Amino acid sequence: MANVPELRVERINSAPVRADGDFVLYWMIASRRTTCNFALQRAVEWAKELGKPLVVLEALRVGYRWASDRLHRFVLDGMSDNARRFENRSVLYHPYAEPEPDAGKGLLAALAGRACVVVTDDFPCFFLPRMVGTAAGRLLVRAEQVDSNGLLPLRAADRVFTTAYSFRRFLHKHIAPHLSAFPAADPLAGVKLPRLRALPGDITRRWPKASPQLLRGDATALAALPVDHAVGVTETRGGSAAAAITLKRFVRQRLPDYADARNEPEREVTSDLSPYLHFGHISAHEVFAAVTKCEGWSLDDVAPKATGSRSGWWGMSEPAEAFLDQLVTWRELGFNMCFMQNDYDRYESLPDWAKRTLAKHAGDARPYVYAQEQLETGRTHDPLWNAAQMQLVREGRLHNYLRMLWGKKILEWSPTPQDALRTMIELNNKYALDGRDPNSYSGILWCLGRYDRAWGPERPIFGTVRYMSSQNTARKVRVKEYIRKYVPGADS
Repeated sequence: MANVPELRVERINSAPVRADGDFVLYWMIASRRTTCNFALQRAVEWAKELGKPLVVLEALRVGYRWASDRLHRFVLDGMSDNARRFENRSVLYHPYAEPEPDAGKGLLAALAGRACVVVTDDFPCFFLPRMVGTAAGRLLVRAEQVDSNGLLPLRAADRVFTTAYSFRRFLHKHIAPHLSAFPAADPLAGVKLPRLRALPGDITRRWPKASPQLLRGDATALAALPVDHAVGVTETRGGSAAAAITLKRFVRQRLPDYADARNEPEREVTSDLSPYLHFGHISAHEVFAAVTKCEGWSLDDVAPKATGSRSGWWGMSEPAEAFLDQLVTWRELGFNMCFMQNDYDRYESLPDWAKRTLAKHAGDARPYVYAQEQLETGRTHDPLWNAAQMQLVREGRLHNYLRMLWGKKILEWSPTPQDALRTMIELNNKYALDGRDPNSYSGILWCLGRYDRAWGPERPIFGTVRYMSSQNTARKVRVKEYIRKYVPGADS
């Protein structure tokens, strides 16, 4: 097994390795999987070097913003999968779910106090960077965070990219070496480590493993937790097993039609992988490998020169290239922004041209102004927008193409652009299974001008920010059955 590339590993405190510790600790917080996981691979490397057992802590708080039955059940599905996959391996896996706010305080410190070294995931978004930074500064043992986010390491980029085109050109020039440095498919394959039979009783009594009922997503067990029960679970189950099935279905059944039909709300050709990528139940490397295997592709097929073009560089079919532009270019463009800029989710991070034109038109009369509660419940004059919002509320997802229209109309119907941004973040992150992610903020801020350019003619409210309407959307793609599905009886 090749070592984890140095560019993906960052030491995050100055404490030493303690060779006399009882075990190596992997604090799993973002790459919540057992396969293609650079962080797990790094923890295995440390355990082998030190001749120590490996302990994996996967914890789930109840006090994070937007905590709900929906998000909790999805994460717990993944923990259940991990429990099965770590069983009978040379790892002690401890899945912990907080029963009440702050009940988990002290668990990491208690385990780290017995550890030789602590390894965790590097994820540049939501509350995780702050949590990791605070925790690392308090630990008395060496702590590292490992980037397993995308094909291009976060630290390989030299700046914030403001357009997909500029980032694509950079990828074309620099990604090839990283395509030869994939994570191990199974970091524990053939690995023999000393086995720790159990954690000390003082730890397991205070912070016991999540119950079998909770790991199954039992409704009664979920109802006992202090999370938002109004945001209910969806039919989409989480975990690496469900992610693998979804990937296989996409590659075998949907990918051939992806380029032509991915914008069609009434066609099911999108990958549906974004929730699994967000929660780390599958890696971008696994998805990329599945697509390239289907294509019979090798590195020799790529174009010799960086063009920045959306198609042609990979040397694959048109559907595969269209999908990879989403998986690699657009997804990792969002990670680049979140990694490089702390204000990635703020209005102030918009391009100067967008802020100027939106400010110029901030006082324009709005034909409709809706309160957040009206928007949340899909009670506007626009049947297509209402249908998109109801899909989000019920299923935890928005069709990729309608996601753009959804945000543009919130801008049009909000008192100010700043209000629109707050509303989009709240509704998306509350209901979307793939919310609270770098790509969430890319999509939301794109509606206000991020990664885009000025468009004419200049319009009320929008200024030169790109405009979209439900009428034009309905002329481009079929939506009548989509509307009937989510808003029965609506006049489409």
